[in-house]
Amino acid sequence: MKITFVLPTLGLTGGMRVLSIYTELLQKRGHKIFIVSTPQRQRTLKQQVRSLLKGRGWESAPKKELSHFDKVDVEIRILDTDRPVTDLDVPDADVIMATWWETAEWVDKISPRKGAKVYFLQHYEAFEYVPKGRVEATWRLPMHKIAVAQWLADKARNEYGDLSVSLVPPTVNTKQFYSPKPRSKQSVPTVGLYYSTTPWKGCDLALKAFSIAAKKIPNLRLVAFGSGENPPSYLPLPRGTEYNKAPTQDQLKDYYSKCDAWLFSSRSEGFGLPILEAMACGTPVIGTPAGAAPELLAGGGGILVNPENPEDMARAIEQICQLSDAEWLAMSETALNTVINYTWEDATALFEAALYAAVERQSQLRNNQ
Repeated sequence: MKITFVLPTLGLTGGMRVLSIYTELLQKRGHKIFIVSTPQRQRTLKQQVRSLLKGRGWESAPKKELSHFDKVDVEIRILDTDRPVTDLDVPDADVIMATWWETAEWVDKISPRKGAKVYFLQHYEAFEYVPKGRVEATWRLPMHKIAVAQWLADKARNEYGDLSVSLVPPTVNTKQFYSPKPRSKQSVPTVGLYYSTTPWKGCDLALKAFSIAAKKIPNLRLVAFGSGENPPSYLPLPRGTEYNKAPTQDQLKDYYSKCDAWLFSSRSEGFGLPILEAMACGTPVIGTPAGAAPELLAGGGGILVNPENPEDMARAIEQICQLSDAEWLAMSETALNTVINYTWEDATALFEAALYAAVERQSQLRNNQ
């Protein structure tokens, strides 16, 4: 098949990583992938004037962002300006796929010659900073949906009446995420978290849980990494935290592997790839029921806790830290098995089948007209 992915600005997000992996594996299966994306956004004149008034001067153009597609051998077209993708920007193909709500609006207006229309649901993007009504409208579009998590498939079916939904969960590369040595409990009880000031990531909940648990486990240690920000005064890290504000992708496994448990505290998440990344390193996860956490933790590779409840998360921290070495190792192995029993080849086979289903659906609709 010829397949076009319509993407926003390329970057290092989890969603981009997933799509870059599908691109590589689909091409190995003989499919031809074409990527079209919007350019990196430049600062507007209004933003520059505001910067001058605040004494920061005229800000230079941002550096080119790194992307998970940088090392992928695929044809990419980046638009010259930040505008909707149109027929002129994409080749005729068998499938054209939207990858978030705004690209779904664009794909909806593109000619059927460009392929069967697919909507890849990686989150329900009705955030407070986007027009919720437009997001909701895209979920009603007559496109074949591919959902990364059960809750997204359920939302499409139950709230939007769309019965044409394929569930295709992602996984992680166990050559990138793994424990560099045989796992055992840490000599000093240690938990980890992803540091972010984004409210829906729930870092405040995890830090509160840590502080509660630390009162009962005085030597409890915290490991954290972030995406480049220094912790502000309103969301400080505890004294003694080991923090890397911008680790490389290859360094992440070292942080996961230093922990007896990884804290996943998101209030909202499409899937929650850090759960699988930690599990691939043999680290049990203590998680809120966001994204795919309910399914991923159901097998015993961690503990599912109540949302907005740092006390419950603190109790889970205590529970895991009090496990015997043998009990902890059993949980660690369960976490690892959750990942290794579902590979990227498995996920790609499901993704490929969903694309064929979209093509068949379009063919049936044309025959019925």
